[in-house]
Amino acid sequence: MSQIMGQLKIPAPDGKKYLTDVADTEQLFRLIQSIPSPKAEPFKQWMASVASERLDQLQDPELSIEQAMTDYKRLGYSESWINQRLKSIEIRKELTDEWRSHGLEEGVHFASLTDIIYKTWSDHTSREYKRLKGLKKENLRDHMTNRELVLNMLAELSTKDISVATNPETLREHAEVARQGGQVARNARLELEQKTGQKVVTSLNAKGIKSLEEKK
Repeated sequence: MSQIMGQLKIPAPDGKKYLTDVADTEQLFRLIQSIPSPKAEPFKQWMASVASERLDQLQDPELSIEQAMTDYKRLGYSESWINQRLKSIEIRKELTDEWRSHGLEEGVHFASLTDIIYKTWSDHTSREYKRLKGLKKENLRDHMTNRELVLNMLAELSTKDISVATNPETLREHAEVARQGGQVARNARLELEQKTGQKVVTSLNAKGIKSLEEKK
């Protein structure tokens, strides 16, 4: 067990810190697999089922989409929001594929350019946007409203199309393209807010809106 799990010093009721066994998700799964007790068998069967489903999804990506729809429904999202969210995943992938084709790296480069897009169209960086919605590690897009999702898709789609048209080479040039793509969505956001008198970027999230509608 000690080979699978790690140890950290954690405060005890007596105020002292003692080495305590800890494990992440992967380590817990490995631990369950190593337990010989029949009581662990249901968990092992469940893990085998999940692994089998994942292998099927690798062979047929459409199954992954169906699973995503099922998961979002289970979490309480509306049908219209789910359709928008799945489309946003497609558009995001097209943008990151474009960045990757220019030699940009996931992590710092992607995060920096994404922040530029967010800041330009919404007036919030990713961190500021999450703080507005009361989020920590959650995926920001999973908590955007339909209008926010649509405008973010417009920003990312515009960024990708401008990148294809202008073929930026340096990170600075990519940053300028990200600003231009974000500006397209910003213009749309400002016009929509002017005509409706309502803010697009708010603390509301998709699940919260559905709950309000159900109460009404």
